[in-house]
Amino acid sequence: MESERSYRSATEIAAAIREGERSALSVIEATISRIEAHDEVTNAFCTIAPERARESAREIDRAIAAGEAVGPLAGVPIGVKDLIDVAGVRTTYGSMAFTEHTPEESSLAVSRLESAGAVIVGKTNTPEFGRKPMTSNSIFGTTSNPWNTDRTAGGSSGGSAAALADGLVPLALGTDAAGSLRIPSSACGIYALVADFGRVARGPAATRNDAFVPIQPYGHVGPMSRTVRDTALALDALAGPHPADPYSLAERPADAYREAIRSVGDDRPLAGFDIAYSPDLGIAQYDNRIERTVADGARTFEAAGADVTRIESVFEQSWESLFEALSTLLQVRYAGLYDDLRRNAGIDLLDPALEITEEVVSRIEKAKRVDAIDFKRAERARTSVYDAIQQVFERYDLLCTPLLTTVPFEKDTEPTEISGQEIHPLHGWHLAWPLNLTGNPAASVPAGFVDGLPTGLQVIGPRRADERVLRASAAFERERPWQDAYPPR
Repeated sequence: MESERSYRSATEIAAAIREGERSALSVIEATISRIEAHDEVTNAFCTIAPERARESAREIDRAIAAGEAVGPLAGVPIGVKDLIDVAGVRTTYGSMAFTEHTPEESSLAVSRLESAGAVIVGKTNTPEFGRKPMTSNSIFGTTSNPWNTDRTAGGSSGGSAAALADGLVPLALGTDAAGSLRIPSSACGIYALVADFGRVARGPAATRNDAFVPIQPYGHVGPMSRTVRDTALALDALAGPHPADPYSLAERPADAYREAIRSVGDDRPLAGFDIAYSPDLGIAQYDNRIERTVADGARTFEAAGADVTRIESVFEQSWESLFEALSTLLQVRYAGLYDDLRRNAGIDLLDPALEITEEVVSRIEKAKRVDAIDFKRAERARTSVYDAIQQVFERYDLLCTPLLTTVPFEKDTEPTEISGQEIHPLHGWHLAWPLNLTGNPAASVPAGFVDGLPTGLQVIGPRRADERVLRASAAFERERPWQDAYPPR
């Protein structure tokens, strides 16, 4: 069946190519054909690079024919979020200021995936500079949720999530500075892991002008997929330090992520784990239907041997005081973006002629009013978030929450309330952003459906414990497999 072939995993595709069951070129031709035939449903891709992809596939086929070693991702088609540079491929960052921009150098993440044999087929849609957790921009329009095309795919990696959910590619790259990998993964019913901060290094292309920007707040680059095993496969290729990144973590054993999930075949792979479940971290509003579905999902860990305990509160401060810290850090980040583009590219994002979206303009204008005292107050609030999360891990091995606290809403809208309570329209309906203040590894695991739309369970681990999060995700997937659930046509 077409759906079964389209939803083959990256692991299966790479094995079939290495063993000669399929050629890399045939896989890429099928992928390009499916994107061309189906992408109008979701608008997941914004730029396709068919000739570049075909040439990469031919190189892999030539290497296999010559008996040469090929990487673990040999021939696997991948979509790359349009915030991430790919050499020779138009990369707009979702901005009218970059409609014809073509980088000469790929990001380190792209280079590492291609070195492992992956084939980049194109760029996936994103809001301008990843500014909001929904996916639309003035160049390419709005990305829709494959499960209901009237609903949001989330963001800002919404194009990547929609492409995966719709079976256009088996792997995709995204970024996350306030939930942008995890939010769309929850909305579209796919899997994503934000590895421990620094695990996926940034290279010279990203650090040349400001090597310290990813800490304001913690920003990540990472893979998205439909299976935990595929994410482990991609992370083994992506992980590792780089001298250009002052925050990159030390080298790890080869295949560490794949090794972390091998024990999931045991009868009780999570025996001895104590897992905390919080419906809202003590700060959020939530739809009761979402909470019931996710809480039921969290109990799945008990079948794998873990003890699951409900805790009501993690943070003592209010949502508003903690979110103000995140907002200040994001404003500092955008002040740096504004200054960098003005100094080094001659682009003034406040120039009305550039047609920059209001979200980006307002962020920059607010950023210009942030002073050093504001910044240090934000850092102190951030410290309180970090301390509160660490206190949870003094008692528990993992912390789980709902990812989205409401169902994916109508696209091109912003929610204003949940269960009759007023919320922030951009960040009041998810629990992803607090982890960007702390750098903890966190995954979005498909946990079920509400009103026919996916909802995700967020699995959070201590620092330096991303393998633990991956292992728990794989145990959940074993007990409640989701990869054969396809959006309706």
